Amino acid sequence: MEDAAHILVVDDDTRLRKLLQRYLTEQGFRVTTGEDAADARAKMQSLAFDLLVVDIMMPGEDGLALTKSLRETNGVPILLLTAMSETADRIRGLECGADDYLSKPFEPRELVLRINAILRRAPQEARPAEGEVRFGDFSFDLGREELQRKGDFIRLTTAEAALLKALARRAGTAISRQELSLNSGLSDNMRSIDVQVARLRRKIEADPRFPRHLQTVRGTGYVLMTD
Repeated sequence: MEDAAHILVVDDDTRLRKLLQRYLTEQGFRVTTGEDAADARAKMQSLAFDLLVVDIMMPGEDGLALTKSLRETNGVPILLLTAMSETADRIRGLECGADDYLSKPFEPRELVLRINAILRRAPQEARPAEGEVRFGDFSFDLGREELQRKGDFIRLTTAEAALLKALARRAGTAISRQELSLNSGLSDNMRSIDVQVARLRRKIEADPRFPRHLQTVRGTGYVLMTD
């Protein structure tokens, strides 16, 4: 799952957004969602994505404006969704910098095929690297496994860095203790994960008893929440 492409789905339709998240996750992708352009921009500040699926008709900044703006500084592939199917509308989307265009309603399988085609075409060097994840006053460099708070480095043990990396790679998604154990290379004793979480919280939480960033998901495991 760590090697799966990470997709950001941006759509103001809550029902469709949740359906796409569930379906694309079932197809093996990592999926984060945004309810509008502003939300998408916030997510992109802390997470690196392999591809964006963006609805055109959104309140405020629409999908075309978002695509055109992102293209000025960001090469992430973008697939536009819209209820408009006229050729002129499709051309507008491509002119704004979109990689592909899919009209609603569509077959979910076609969406997956188009996503895979875009990812195959995307130059490897243009794909996001390990990157950096931000939460609160903190930033974590996944490649270097370095944690900073307002520019000051915070010392992490090897185990703490491995755990934070496993959480940061899937920030915003609840991860089971078993999966965290496998992904971080820590002992498969589930209690050891709880111990490392407690130690990590003492370094990143104002009050570890009421965690804001590294939260417990009852019945599942833990999640690293970004702002």
